[in-house]
Amino acid sequence: MSAVPVIDLTPWFHGSAEDRESVAAQVDKALREIGFLLITGHGVPVGLRDQVRTSIKRFFALPAETKQPYAVTVGGRGWLPPGVEANGYAEGTETPPDLKETFAVGADQPTGDAKTDADWFLTNVYPAEVPELEELVTDYLRRMRELADELLVLCAAALGLPADFFTAHTGHPSYTMNINWYPPLSQLGEPEPGQFRIGPHTDFGTVTILDRQDGVGGLQVFSDDGGWVNAPYVEDSFTINIGDLLARWTGDRWKSNRHRVLPPDAGAPDEELVSLIYFYELDPGTRVESLGAPIGTVAYEPVRAADYLLDKLSAITMTP
Repeated sequence: MSAVPVIDLTPWFHGSAEDRESVAAQVDKALREIGFLLITGHGVPVGLRDQVRTSIKRFFALPAETKQPYAVTVGGRGWLPPGVEANGYAEGTETPPDLKETFAVGADQPTGDAKTDADWFLTNVYPAEVPELEELVTDYLRRMRELADELLVLCAAALGLPADFFTAHTGHPSYTMNINWYPPLSQLGEPEPGQFRIGPHTDFGTVTILDRQDGVGGLQVFSDDGGWVNAPYVEDSFTINIGDLLARWTGDRWKSNRHRVLPPDAGAPDEELVSLIYFYELDPGTRVESLGAPIGTVAYEPVRAADYLLDKLSAITMTP
């Protein structure tokens, strides 16, 4: 399979039991073959996503010295400046820094455990220069959490498991949303050899929900039979993929697939894109253990979700 399928969730939300089974079978097939799918009929209003994008562009347009008080590194809450992240390192590939800036938010309700809260439940920080951003992002995060849990229920159905098999471990989950700005070539200049907007990598958690814009320097997914292929773009859809933890949990029945975002293209020197990327994880203490046959085919060593994620985040963090 060399293409990412488009799956309409309307029958899942509003159809019969047979309709829901059909959607679940489509999801299972997509995750087994390429690890990605596009979803429509998800119920998240496009207007909200447009408002978040418009608002965050005001922040990214600010001078660097104005953004500097919000500067953090990978795993923090705030502005990730250029040069602090290189996703290719997650798979052991030494690459130049990714060609992007990021505004990061995430789970912020403390558990009461000091170390867990310091690692995963930091206070979100919003720029005073863009006062409407907090309300917009808070609304978006709420909708993403609901959709991510529903996708995990759908994943359980696709495997013939109880509906709460995965969501039993998302009572107090960690999650992050990166709002990525990919500046135009006319501003960046020529990329270094091997430099991408985001270097080749797999995601780390359970499900990723991506709202992206169409562009020349866009998302590519690795296909076993076709190499790197452009992911399709469909208006008012989300691009969904699974991360390493969910793939391990299924004993590699499902694929946490490599993907990348191409560098800006000389044919579109003024193209700038903004992506909203929601990375859903688990309760930090969750022990992820591979499911056996007939679901899984590989038995990984069990891992604690928080430990696995911290190792991966450390790998992609660039040090000065």
